[in-house]
Amino acid sequence: MSMTPGTRSGASADINVTPLIDVLLVLLIIFMVILPHQNLGKAADIPLPASTQPKPPQREDAIVVQLQDQGEGKQPVIKINQQQVSWKKLEARLKAILDARADKVAFVKGDPELEFQYVAQVIDVTHSAGAQRVGLLDEKR
Repeated sequence: MSMTPGTRSGASADINVTPLIDVLLVLLIIFMVILPHQNLGKAADIPLPASTQPKPPQREDAIVVQLQDQGEGKQPVIKINQQQVSWKKLEARLKAILDARADKVAFVKGDPELEFQYVAQVIDVTHSAGAQRVGLLDEKR
Protein backbone atom coordinates (compact mmCIF):
# COMPACT_ATOMS: atom_id res chain seq x y z
CA MET A 1 0.00 0.00 0.00
CA SER A 2 1.38 3.37 -0.87
CA MET A 3 1.21 6.33 1.47
CA THR A 4 1.50 10.00 0.66
CA PRO A 5 2.41 12.51 3.33
CA GLY A 6 0.45 15.70 3.52
CA THR A 7 -3.09 16.50 2.64
CA ARG A 8 -5.50 14.20 0.83
CA SER A 9 -6.86 16.84 -1.48
CA GLY A 10 -4.23 16.52 -4.23
CA ALA A 11 -4.04 13.73 -6.77
CA SER A 12 -1.00 11.48 -6.59
CA ALA A 13 0.97 10.50 -9.72
CA ASP A 14 3.08 7.80 -8.02
CA ILE A 15 2.85 4.22 -9.24
CA ASN A 16 1.85 1.64 -6.68
CA VAL A 17 4.65 -0.97 -7.05
CA THR A 18 3.58 -3.26 -4.22
CA PRO A 19 1.47 -5.58 -6.47
CA LEU A 20 4.31 -5.72 -9.04
CA ILE A 21 6.77 -6.83 -6.36
CA ASP A 22 4.31 -9.49 -5.20
CA VAL A 23 4.01 -10.86 -8.75
CA LEU A 24 7.80 -10.78 -9.15
CA LEU A 25 8.34 -12.75 -5.94
CA VAL A 26 5.75 -15.36 -6.95
CA LEU A 27 7.44 -15.83 -10.34
CA LEU A 28 10.83 -16.09 -8.67
CA ILE A 29 9.58 -18.82 -6.35
CA ILE A 30 7.99 -20.72 -9.27
CA PHE A 31 11.20 -20.68 -11.28
CA MET A 32 13.26 -21.71 -8.27
CA VAL A 33 11.01 -24.73 -7.77
CA ILE A 34 10.85 -25.77 -11.44
CA LEU A 35 14.48 -25.42 -12.57
CA PRO A 36 16.18 -27.90 -10.20
CA HIS A 37 14.03 -30.72 -11.62
CA GLN A 38 15.55 -30.40 -15.09
CA ASN A 39 18.31 -32.80 -16.05
CA LEU A 40 21.40 -30.76 -16.62
CA GLY A 41 24.48 -32.12 -18.38
CA LYS A 42 24.97 -34.75 -21.04
CA ALA A 43 24.80 -38.51 -21.07
CA ALA A 44 28.20 -40.15 -20.75
CA ASP A 45 29.28 -43.46 -22.22
CA ILE A 46 31.10 -45.39 -19.54
CA PRO A 47 33.89 -47.58 -20.89
CA LEU A 48 33.34 -51.29 -20.52
CA PRO A 49 36.07 -53.63 -19.30
CA ALA A 50 38.26 -55.04 -22.02
CA SER A 51 37.16 -58.38 -23.38
CA THR A 52 39.49 -61.35 -23.11
CA GLN A 53 38.88 -62.41 -26.69
CA PRO A 54 41.35 -61.06 -29.23
CA LYS A 55 39.83 -58.76 -31.80
CA PRO A 56 40.12 -59.71 -35.45
CA PRO A 57 42.77 -57.75 -37.31
CA GLN A 58 41.35 -54.62 -38.88
CA ARG A 59 42.03 -53.90 -42.49
CA GLU A 60 42.70 -50.31 -43.35
CA ASP A 61 42.03 -50.42 -47.10
CA ALA A 62 38.75 -48.97 -48.31
CA ILE A 63 35.87 -51.00 -49.71
CA VAL A 64 35.30 -49.86 -53.29
CA VAL A 65 32.40 -51.28 -55.27
CA GLN A 66 33.08 -50.57 -58.93
CA LEU A 67 30.52 -50.76 -61.72
CA GLN A 68 31.85 -51.25 -65.25
CA ASP A 69 29.53 -50.52 -68.16
CA GLN A 70 28.90 -53.43 -70.58
CA GLY A 71 26.92 -51.51 -73.15
CA GLU A 72 23.38 -50.27 -73.43
CA GLY A 73 20.71 -52.60 -72.07
CA LYS A 74 23.14 -54.85 -70.20
CA GLN A 75 23.80 -54.96 -66.48
CA PRO A 76 27.21 -53.65 -65.53
CA VAL A 77 29.96 -55.85 -64.13
CA ILE A 78 30.49 -55.40 -60.39
CA LYS A 79 33.87 -55.57 -58.70
CA ILE A 80 34.61 -55.26 -54.99
CA ASN A 81 38.22 -54.14 -54.54
CA GLN A 82 39.06 -55.40 -58.05
CA GLN A 83 37.46 -58.84 -57.48
CA GLN A 84 34.49 -59.56 -59.74
CA VAL A 85 31.22 -60.43 -57.98
CA SER A 86 27.83 -61.39 -59.42
CA TRP A 87 24.73 -59.31 -58.71
CA LYS A 88 23.18 -62.18 -56.73
CA LYS A 89 26.17 -62.59 -54.41
CA LEU A 90 26.85 -58.86 -53.95
CA GLU A 91 24.97 -58.40 -50.67
CA ALA A 92 26.37 -61.57 -49.07
CA ARG A 93 29.93 -60.65 -50.07
CA LEU A 94 29.56 -57.08 -48.79
CA LYS A 95 28.05 -58.31 -45.53
CA ALA A 96 30.99 -60.66 -44.97
CA ILE A 97 33.48 -57.86 -45.62
CA LEU A 98 31.67 -55.28 -43.47
CA ASP A 99 31.17 -57.65 -40.51
CA ALA A 100 34.94 -57.96 -40.13
CA ARG A 101 35.41 -54.19 -39.89
CA ALA A 102 34.90 -51.62 -37.20
CA ASP A 103 34.20 -48.83 -39.67
CA LYS A 104 31.19 -49.61 -41.82
CA VAL A 105 32.11 -47.38 -44.78
CA ALA A 106 31.99 -48.29 -48.46
CA PHE A 107 32.52 -46.37 -51.69
CA VAL A 108 30.73 -46.80 -55.01
CA LYS A 109 32.46 -45.95 -58.29
CA GLY A 110 30.68 -46.13 -61.62
CA ASP A 111 31.62 -45.52 -65.23
CA PRO A 112 30.44 -42.16 -66.60
CA GLU A 113 28.25 -43.80 -69.28
CA LEU A 114 26.45 -45.96 -66.73
CA GLU A 115 22.75 -45.44 -65.98
CA PHE A 116 22.18 -44.15 -62.46
CA GLN A 117 19.61 -46.85 -61.64
CA TYR A 118 22.42 -49.39 -61.33
CA VAL A 119 24.39 -47.11 -59.01
CA ALA A 120 21.26 -46.58 -56.89
CA GLN A 121 20.72 -50.35 -56.68
CA VAL A 122 24.30 -50.91 -55.51
CA ILE A 123 23.96 -48.14 -52.89
CA ASP A 124 20.76 -49.74 -51.62
CA VAL A 125 22.35 -53.20 -51.45
CA THR A 126 25.40 -51.75 -49.69
CA HIS A 127 23.20 -50.12 -47.01
CA SER A 128 21.21 -53.32 -46.51
CA ALA A 129 24.49 -55.28 -46.17
CA GLY A 130 25.39 -53.21 -43.12
CA ALA A 131 27.25 -50.14 -44.35
CA GLN A 132 26.55 -47.08 -42.22
CA ARG A 133 27.98 -44.64 -44.77
CA VAL A 134 28.29 -44.95 -48.53
CA GLY A 135 30.37 -42.52 -50.54
CA LEU A 136 30.45 -41.90 -54.28
CA LEU A 137 33.75 -41.74 -56.17
CA ASP A 138 34.30 -40.08 -59.51
CA GLU A 139 36.41 -41.48 -62.32
CA LYS A 140 39.60 -39.73 -61.10
CA ARG A 141 39.83 -41.84 -57.96
